[in-house]
Amino acid sequence: MTYLSNTNRLRIVVMGCVDFSYTLLETLLNLNINGVSIVGVVTKSASSFNSDFRNLSPIAEKHEIPVYFWDKFKQADFNLWLKEMKPDLLYCFGWSNLLNEEILQIPLRGTVGYHPAKLPQNRGRHPIIWSLVLGLTRTASTFFMMSQDADSGPIISQVDVDISESDDARLLYESLKKVACIQVVEITKAFLYGSIEMRQQNSHSANYWRKRTKEDGKIDWRMSAENIRNLVRALSRPYVGAHCQYGTSEVKIWKVQSVDCDLINIEPGKVLKIDTTGILVKCGVGALNIIEHEFPSGLAVGDYL
Repeated sequence: MTYLSNTNRLRIVVMGCVDFSYTLLETLLNLNINGVSIVGVVTKSASSFNSDFRNLSPIAEKHEIPVYFWDKFKQADFNLWLKEMKPDLLYCFGWSNLLNEEILQIPLRGTVGYHPAKLPQNRGRHPIIWSLVLGLTRTASTFFMMSQDADSGPIISQVDVDISESDDARLLYESLKKVACIQVVEITKAFLYGSIEMRQQNSHSANYWRKRTKEDGKIDWRMSAENIRNLVRALSRPYVGAHCQYGTSEVKIWKVQSVDCDLINIEPGKVLKIDTTGILVKCGVGALNIIEHEFPSGLAVGDYL
């Protein structure tokens, strides 16, 4: 389906509260295309949910753009503010709250959302983390028109993104940002100059990833070295980090490296070696060298994690 436009203006409100949102807003502000204007920014002053949280108000205020600080208990006030901005489009990037139908209907030409997965596959929560935990070799950067059902609206831009063996959460996050910055420019120009191609999602091909819990980030050394490595790289910065139990302490582990190990009479979780290269630990299958971690002093060869 093609959306035709005869207008020569595009009033955009940008909604977001993470580093990804900031980068895309900055990209849009640098566009300098006649007819395109960012007329409002919606953000949060703090977040206990997003580990990559970023308040968008400083860059908005620098460009003298009105800012609205989101309060889920004052949606009627927000709806009124958004109507006053008279947006043609609402760009919602890096936002953890679902938007109700009334909000989605306010922008004249709809609301554009973003999901770092190959929709209709892998809808739902924590797509970057789950992609790495599951050992996927490819994901996608997807922009779509938002509807009441999460991640289910028509796709307007989708670009495949390879996941390399060396990628961790930060590297994949940055790769997706680079691709998305190119896409958001193309999308904005298409809305302004003529047409947007929309492709309906096939819901029969869809699956939904669930919300991650703290327990999902706990390392069980009975797992294979490869599965633990995937977990560690999935939760590395800017996320919360994988963790294991050492005595009564919960210890963060940020970077590991797989090590060939044919020892079959060693229990999982045993510390095999400690040197300047890291801490070598036996896993259910194979072993891992822990390179970056937060273990306290006193850990010794022969200890169990």
